[in-house]
Amino acid sequence: MNEFRSVVLGTGSALPRQVVTNKDLEARVDTSDEWIQQRTGITQRYIAGEGETTVSLGEAAARRALEAAGLETADIDLVIVATATPDNTFPASATQIQRRLGITHGFAFDIQAVCSGFVYAMTTADLYLKAGMARRALVIGAETFSRIIDWSDRTTCVLFGDGAGALVLERQEAIAGEGAGVLIARLRADGSHGDKLFVDGGPSSTGTVGRLRMEGREVFKHAVGMITDVVEDSLGALSISAEEIDWFVPHQANRRIIEASAKKLGIPLGKVVVTVDRHGNTSAASIPLAIDHAVRDGRIKPGDLVLLEAMGGGFTWGAVVVRW
Repeated sequence: MNEFRSVVLGTGSALPRQVVTNKDLEARVDTSDEWIQQRTGITQRYIAGEGETTVSLGEAAARRALEAAGLETADIDLVIVATATPDNTFPASATQIQRRLGITHGFAFDIQAVCSGFVYAMTTADLYLKAGMARRALVIGAETFSRIIDWSDRTTCVLFGDGAGALVLERQEAIAGEGAGVLIARLRADGSHGDKLFVDGGPSSTGTVGRLRMEGREVFKHAVGMITDVVEDSLGALSISAEEIDWFVPHQANRRIIEASAKKLGIPLGKVVVTVDRHGNTSAASIPLAIDHAVRDGRIKPGDLVLLEAMGGGFTWGAVVVRW
């Protein structure tokens, strides 16, 4: 019996021009390169400058993904953007990227699940493609978290960076249980933890953008357990073990969380794609940025079994397993 799968055709990413190192931050806040690296594994991040926005970075990543897929913009009929930092309250960043690409057909919308946004967006695109509502989708994670950071808060300003990543997915028919494509997705949310990682503003509450606030220890305490729970559920549903995973691409929040999650799952660090040291936490952009990096340097190859996972404010979390 045949089924339909959402197959990855191409990947792309984009980063702002400006690199901000830990040494640069030492001159701005009471911190040190040693302190940042020891607690997070981050050495630098990219910060959006004048003329660089979530939409412009998302567009650049989308164009590179389309080029890698060998497609034109006219081939896309669904655009989903995962972001917590849109250019405007509305219209959606997805429609703005759609316009910049010259796409006037199909449909486009944003998803807001903070750092889990790309996993949520990829899952959503997969469902639309399998249902036959679209043939090809651009799934984009794009963020400019530097615009909502309190740069006087040394516990959070050192963590985040800006950037964008994109994947092109295509609906393809496959023999059940065989071939490339998204194999499974699992999503979770628990709003009772909303006060542990949030932005203290918004159109309806304060009429302001607000600034990011985080209880770092509380987030860390919940992260590893929530991540491993949803991953184990996904692998169990597929009747596969962690040993069969070729590449683990986690949300790039903190190296200690990444390493603790991999250890608990039994995945060797040699199979873990890590870019947090160079990019910082780019929220919804972190997974597609890491994927594009690993595809372009030759690590992720056709036939590989790839595990994606993320956790973000809300709390939201989820996992996706895809055969490349």
